[in-house]
Amino acid sequence: MLKRFMLLLIVVFGISLFTIGVAVAQDAPVVAVLTPYLAQPGTQFMVEGFQAAAEGRGWTVNVVDTAGDVAALNSRVQDAVTQQVDAIVINVDPSQIPALSEAAAAGIPVFGMDAGSTPEVLVNVTSNGYDMAAVTATYVVDRLNGAGRIVMFGFNAYPPVQKRGVVAQAIFGNTPDIEIVEFIEPDVTDGGIADSRARMEAILAANPEPGSISAVWAAWDQPALGALQAIEAAGREGEGIVITGIDANPQALDAIAQGGNFEASIAQDFSGIGSLVAEQIERYLAGETLTQRVVYAPTTLVTAANVADFVAAP
Repeated sequence: MLKRFMLLLIVVFGISLFTIGVAVAQDAPVVAVLTPYLAQPGTQFMVEGFQAAAEGRGWTVNVVDTAGDVAALNSRVQDAVTQQVDAIVINVDPSQIPALSEAAAAGIPVFGMDAGSTPEVLVNVTSNGYDMAAVTATYVVDRLNGAGRIVMFGFNAYPPVQKRGVVAQAIFGNTPDIEIVEFIEPDVTDGGIADSRARMEAILAANPEPGSISAVWAAWDQPALGALQAIEAAGREGEGIVITGIDANPQALDAIAQGGNFEASIAQDFSGIGSLVAEQIERYLAGETLTQRVVYAPTTLVTAANVADFVAAP
């Protein structure tokens, strides 16, 4: 009789543990990560950093990429609201996503991952775009001794990149002997390299004289790499055209390490941005009131002097 009672107790206890385990699994937060920019290496690293941090917390993460189609992201936000996810993470200009108001009405918190700030975004985790642009634009001015003709690549549709262009233009505009030849917004569907190369090829053809182009300032690395390809294809790498980018993605680091025209970029802590977003979500879900609307991750200027610190050993 005692043995049967103990067996029954073990079975009941086991069922209880199983039920608790199922409940815990069901209660695990579900987070939707939405972006049109997964073709960008920086976005890939941020998403991977977030996924790793979320996995360590036992969360379920659903990543949605609309492959450059910002308008399509609106309906995907609506899908996330319908699914009643616990949080939404966006990597896009929030002012272009009207459905974020539906998320707010449903009580679903929205977090920016290198996005922008609107009332619907509880916290945006990013790098300081003003600072990064100031560092690279100043680098160009100093390298040219304050005089030269510069081609700029920007992208005003994306707030973190738009602000970089504003600062760089201000610095160049404050240097009397610096002339901006053209400000280009390339097609970013594939990240921006191909169209930037084509646009730079056209500028080089229109300015064939050696020394007619002094530098290329790019708000992120892909246009800088496209410009580098155009310069090399035209056989004009020996003119000393200075190229700078922002992000320090692997291709950019390799180019800087080779000691050619691509001289500088800014290393962002993309994985750190993803981790910080997860930290902010965790704090919110724990009931904490978040008062800091923007959280900045650290950045570092990368040149030939320190590129070895950022290039992974073979």
